[in-house]
Amino acid sequence: MLDGKPLQDYQQRSLREIMGFVPQKPFLFLDTVASNISFGRPYSQEEVREAAKKAHALDFIEQLPNGFDTMLTDAGSNLSGGQQQRLAIARALIKKAPILILDEATSSLDAISERHIKEALHELHGHITQIVIAHRLSTVEDADKIIFLERGQVVDMGSREELLRRCSPFRTLWEASQKSLKGTLQHA
Repeated sequence: MLDGKPLQDYQQRSLREIMGFVPQKPFLFLDTVASNISFGRPYSQEEVREAAKKAHALDFIEQLPNGFDTMLTDAGSNLSGGQQQRLAIARALIKKAPILILDEATSSLDAISERHIKEALHELHGHITQIVIAHRLSTVEDADKIIFLERGQVVDMGSREELLRRCSPFRTLWEASQKSLKGTLQHA
């Protein structure tokens, strides 16, 4: 269901128009930063800049040799993984789609890059619907609703607090992730 209407009642094209998508490994073109954000559509420089700002990408873009006119090398290899993801988020945000889907968008990122992406998502909270698919619990800890799956089956759903209280598999996973985090911080 989408807005109380079965998905089958929508045309595929109309569904694509209302969704922004950020995959685990974004595809970046051998083109400028601005062109990668605008994705071949006629967005203004201000719209590209605003999307980059919302994705927490503006600071690093402005430090590139030619800013938004910097050419990306093959698959964006001249950028870090976190920078690539933030460009992909900017590309999704420029559409101003009411639904943003992130599929393991932080799974291969360092803690600093993940924090930038979480900040961007936090600022969008309440403005768009975010569907975040993640194994890393820190990525979804602030979600309004978490759907906890095991072997493709829904085990439980609710806020982090609700799941910690009533879903023992979630609680076990959460406690393990917190111990891992504390161990990492102690060795840093």
